[in-house]
Amino acid sequence: MSALLAYLARELVDDPESVRVEEEERDDALVLVLHVAADDVGKVIGRNGRIARALRTLVRASSARDGRRVLVEIADPDPQ
Repeated sequence: MSALLAYLARELVDDPESVRVEEEERDDALVLVLHVAADDVGKVIGRNGRIARALRTLVRASSARDGRRVLVEIADPDPQ
């Protein structure tokens, strides 16, 4: 699932080398944290969050056959 998310994000952004996905276990769910370059955050979120919603839907659909709950988070590129 993380490979699917990374592939889709690389196709959306201008700097595909900066895309990385971290996996975390939280409350019986797998959380995929998507990291992209600061200039590309808007591209993976999309207008009104449509792209982010579509990415979450695709990852959730691919995880359904595993019977596992998977969440997608987009990391803040400039945490302060």
